[in-house]
Amino acid sequence: MTAQSQKYDTIVVGLGAMGSAALYHLASRGVKVLGIDRFAPPHIHGSTHGRTRIIREAYYEHPCYVPIVQRAYELWAALEREAGEQLFVQTGGLMIGPPDGLLFGGALRSAKEHGLAHTILDPAALHARYPGFRVPEGSLALLEPRAGLLFPEKCVEAHLALAQRAGATVRTGVTVTGWDADEGVHVSTDAGDFRANTLILAAGPWLPALIPELGIPLEIERQLFHWFEPSSHPEWYDAAHSPISLVEYADDRYFATFPNVGHGVKAGIHHEGAVIDIDAARQPATAAEGAAMLALLARYLPQAAGRILDRATCVYTNTPDHDFLLDAHPAHANVIIASPCSGHGFKFSSAIGEILADDESAVLVRPGDVDDFARGLRLALADPRRAEALAQVLDGGVAVAQVLQGPRGDLHEVVEAEAREQRRLHFVYRRPRAARRGSGAVGAESLHRVGVHLL
Repeated sequence: MTAQSQKYDTIVVGLGAMGSAALYHLASRGVKVLGIDRFAPPHIHGSTHGRTRIIREAYYEHPCYVPIVQRAYELWAALEREAGEQLFVQTGGLMIGPPDGLLFGGALRSAKEHGLAHTILDPAALHARYPGFRVPEGSLALLEPRAGLLFPEKCVEAHLALAQRAGATVRTGVTVTGWDADEGVHVSTDAGDFRANTLILAAGPWLPALIPELGIPLEIERQLFHWFEPSSHPEWYDAAHSPISLVEYADDRYFATFPNVGHGVKAGIHHEGAVIDIDAARQPATAAEGAAMLALLARYLPQAAGRILDRATCVYTNTPDHDFLLDAHPAHANVIIASPCSGHGFKFSSAIGEILADDESAVLVRPGDVDDFARGLRLALADPRRAEALAQVLDGGVAVAQVLQGPRGDLHEVVEAEAREQRRLHFVYRRPRAARRGSGAVGAESLHRVGVHLL
């Protein structure tokens, strides 16, 4: 029987971070699953490469992400054991910026809300502990001990290899040309047609071409990373002595540094890249871009800012507010959109793969600040009748607070029943990126979906 003539339980399109993890978790549960990718993952054409990726727990973007990354830590450790290969290096992590900035303030909020171990360092204390760092007076750093580095190519390789060992079928070098879900799922490719009961679209920057009917405003952003040879004291910057860092170097502008694990000190600006066409030739890093990154690195890690050893480009697939988009297709409940993640998703991919594979998720989101989080709460449900019922449950900030803070409120019961019946994801809405400094109620028209379970 050919692969084309078989019918699968699930087809996963795109085998990068999210797709490879979903394939692994599905195959591990005995699901008959096919994974398709236009290239041969891990590859350099999308978002899942670059030798290292940061994983961090005191999540400045929002406390709602913390339980998911905590589950991701557990799953990365389990994957290491099963694969018999190191995938993670714990280095600790520094979140550096002004005390009232989004980075430091957001990390501190997550640390406090979730009871995470952390230490606050002023510039002198930071330099005393890590002499390779020099930060401006008036800055503060939050040091979190569990942060570190993941090796993305090895993680994808491990997920794919173990998925295939568990029975998954993988087709690489195959381009999906279309799909429909009128009766089950039918996926058309340049190598033939495939059928399944469900479809997971995890195609990252190629996602917009697969769901043009939805008109989702996604941007594909070119990103740069450089690797540097320290000019002196290289031991200050190796992974045994140096943490990863995120630095808010100007208002809501960030760059990241990665200690040396054999290729030099890695640094890159987070966002600020050009919007590109993923199918067009990508501009390589320029000398001017290298000089700008060198100058920025020299402000905070002066001895690290030596000769450029290497450079690379990748892409982010961004939602308008840079939060996740994970949802069922509005017209097809058996088609799940499992990306994009706006440049901060890799660390979560082991857990998101599990969420996609499980009928029910073990991930819990703690409600936290009702004004900032729960007031904008909604659930994206395929059945309009359930959506209307939930809208009634969620009518008014006081009612929302009571439901969220109760141990087993109506909302929990409705969502749990829906999850069991639909085998699909549910999502939280929150204020857009530009409004996060403010307070007060948020209108439904200004809210954007975040890929987080609330069970």
